[in-house]
Amino acid sequence: MTLTFRSAMLALAGVVVVAFVVPSRAGILLVTSGVVLFALVDVWLAGAVRPLRFVRETGGPGGTGAYAGSSDATSATTSVRLGEAVEVRLLVTNPGRRAVRGLLRDAWPPSAGAVTERHPLDLPGGERRRITTVLRPTRRGDRQAHRVTVRSLGPMGLAGRQGSHEVPWTVRALPPFDSRKHLPSRLARLRELDGRASVLVRGQGTEFDSLRDYVVGDDVRSVDWRATARRGAVVVRTWRPERDRHVLVVLDTGRTSAGRVGDAPRLDHSMDAALLLAALATRAGDRVDLMAFDRRVRADVRRAAPHDVLPRFTAAMAPLGSELVEADHRGLVSAIAARASQRSLVVLLTGLDAAVIEEGLLPVLAPLVRKHEVCVAAVADPAVEALARGRGDAAAVYAAAAAEQARVERRHVTVLLERLGVTVVDEPPDRIAPALADTYLALKKAGRL
Repeated sequence: MTLTFRSAMLALAGVVVVAFVVPSRAGILLVTSGVVLFALVDVWLAGAVRPLRFVRETGGPGGTGAYAGSSDATSATTSVRLGEAVEVRLLVTNPGRRAVRGLLRDAWPPSAGAVTERHPLDLPGGERRRITTVLRPTRRGDRQAHRVTVRSLGPMGLAGRQGSHEVPWTVRALPPFDSRKHLPSRLARLRELDGRASVLVRGQGTEFDSLRDYVVGDDVRSVDWRATARRGAVVVRTWRPERDRHVLVVLDTGRTSAGRVGDAPRLDHSMDAALLLAALATRAGDRVDLMAFDRRVRADVRRAAPHDVLPRFTAAMAPLGSELVEADHRGLVSAIAARASQRSLVVLLTGLDAAVIEEGLLPVLAPLVRKHEVCVAAVADPAVEALARGRGDAAAVYAAAAAEQARVERRHVTVLLERLGVTVVDEPPDRIAPALADTYLALKKAGRL
């Protein structure tokens, strides 16, 4: 049973009656009995909420999903990119004879971003209605529906019945892939490397592609002397970049990935860069795998079909979070070795903290570099650059000194990694994804994959 504001107003009116008309115990008993009687009659006339049946469905521009009834033991899932909206619809059926009129609340956690959770409900007996809740998740990951609560009011609006139902459903907020805007320009450069666009320089690689006439600027080492003798003109060989190479993208989900850079954690910026690299490498004909690791494997995507790489990557990344533990770099190298038996491009998205790299990664990196092409990509904090320029007062000077010290340590770590033969990409959030894609193209052009 639930009471409404009208019942409170009726009780207040009864207080006035007792105070000025029948100021006695009998008056109090009479007024109280009347309010209770009207409320009970209203509850009896209200439609029952327990027999209601619920089925969820999903739709809208941002999401995909299926159906799930209230009796489902498993929760169906809707996927939507972070920042986009998805509609989760609730089909309510009233099998009874009395109408259910009142309010329905479809409860979700705050991070699900429900535009409105409370909906008016007018459901005659034997009919059904579709209730739509618009969600715009504010955080990546899985968001579970809490419960559906229905308040059915009587005809007088004084009181009613209320009950809750478990109708399981999950909305999975996927990484937004903001760096997708850089993909067309990188694909154009990839076509140049592949020989599908006209270029004036020799394509790099180890696979022979075709012969063409020599032009100024060509490498004389590419001249095909036999073909030149046959044609009577200088002819050069062109080369096709290698295909079907293995690229292993590794996300460090240890404590360093939890730090916020700009408006998102480092891990989210690393995911965005990983998605752009995966999309580009897949279009280049390479095989791309994903692993997330701190002290154990948190996500593992292997042998995905080219058309399935991005969906599987985003699905694996969606529930990932930063673990507040130091990454086990020895275990990380062992996990990479187990997944990359042949020579591969290993892209490690991690931090460049001096203590972590010097004490954890550097001692175990040499065997990995001997067998694979290794690239370490890190998200730089633009706030450090801003602090380093501060000279306004004493506090700003001290902050600038600390920022400059951090920059020196970061450059020192970069030098140590490059001495081992590691390619280092250290860029701010808005540049890390395209810079990593450019590095991949440069390695491919140089024939190092």
